[in-house]
Amino acid sequence: MPPHHVPPAFVFGNPVHLVAFGFGSGLAPFAPGTVGTLVGIPIYWLIHAHLSAPGYGVVTGLLFALGIWVCGRTSAALGGADHSGIVWDEIVGYLITMSAAPAGMGWVVTGFVLFWIFDIMKPWPIGLVDRRVHGGMGIMLDDALAGAYGAIIMAMAAPLMAR
Repeated sequence: MPPHHVPPAFVFGNPVHLVAFGFGSGLAPFAPGTVGTLVGIPIYWLIHAHLSAPGYGVVTGLLFALGIWVCGRTSAALGGADHSGIVWDEIVGYLITMSAAPAGMGWVVTGFVLFWIFDIMKPWPIGLVDRRVHGGMGIMLDDALAGAYGAIIMAMAAPLMAR
């Protein structure tokens, strides 16, 4: 079901669906996952500015766990599929990519692009997880892996860029 077939009242009338739909960003008529990932940028700035690296990791882990529940509930309410409007997984995946990012707008953009590439391409084992793991865990896990791939690249690039 394309995102425009989900009534806004479904999303805005239930806080669980509101979170799963990235505070409404998943209702975007085109590329809702990309729009949802953009919502991750101010969330990243907020938690990165106020937390240490371990604190950032804890909050990101909690947001992942929350995502398993909200994405699972919303998916079930929509018939059980990983609906394209469910974008909380993209938000958390982006936060995972940014866990290894140095400060700076260039890194924010680089993290966005890296996460987007891994989320779209789904290299092994991301594609396998996407096909075989279902429910809230499946929705969240493939994007968490895409985020981890992005974080690895960021961690490898940061020292090179510092030279």
